Amino acid sequence: MTDFVLVRHGETVWHAENRYAGRTDVPLTDHGREQAAALATWAATAGLTAVHSSPLSRARLTAAPAAAACGLAAHTDERLYELDFGQGEGLTRDEMRGRFPERLAAFLADPVENHLPDGEHPRRAAERAADCLADLAREQPDGRILVVAHSTLVRVLLCHLLGIPLADYRRVFPVLHNGALTEIRIENGRTALLSFNSPALNRVPSHH
Repeated sequence: MTDFVLVRHGETVWHAENRYAGRTDVPLTDHGREQAAALATWAATAGLTAVHSSPLSRARLTAAPAAAACGLAAHTDERLYELDFGQGEGLTRDEMRGRFPERLAAFLADPVENHLPDGEHPRRAAERAADCLADLAREQPDGRILVVAHSTLVRVLLCHLLGIPLADYRRVFPVLHNGALTEIRIENGRTALLSFNSPALNRVPSHH
């Protein structure tokens, strides 16, 4: 069996405005870099055997400190890219409502069959990410692998692997926090969800 720890990259400069960041290479904020440092502190004692990330800088720069803390190389895989949001790229939901209100309403009703105009089909994205994890599981059948990727990609991937209808990804997994840990186990091609959206570092316990 192979365990995967799936992590959304640290906070970016578009986070405060809640802009859709797909393939655009948006930089981390100072807080995002702090989240990467917290992930590295967790990773140092997590027993990881490999670190992989999306090639986008917000994912690479979140993964790099964790890889260094473990003495591991950080690898990238294009199959871990965020979805391309097409005409929604870089926009807030209010801006989309002004530009293509009918398409936005359809997207909110079914974000898979009515994905954003000119954007990537979520099913294709889920399949490419699942192919990546299947390859890693074959390479490390007893591994514990950190994968740093993106919010929508991780949520559609979880639905795909767990047999949840893809169109429900925003309802079943409404929020994926930056830098939080989601752990899954893949064994004989079947996936179990071990934890979801856990903080990388809990508060320091009081000493009584």
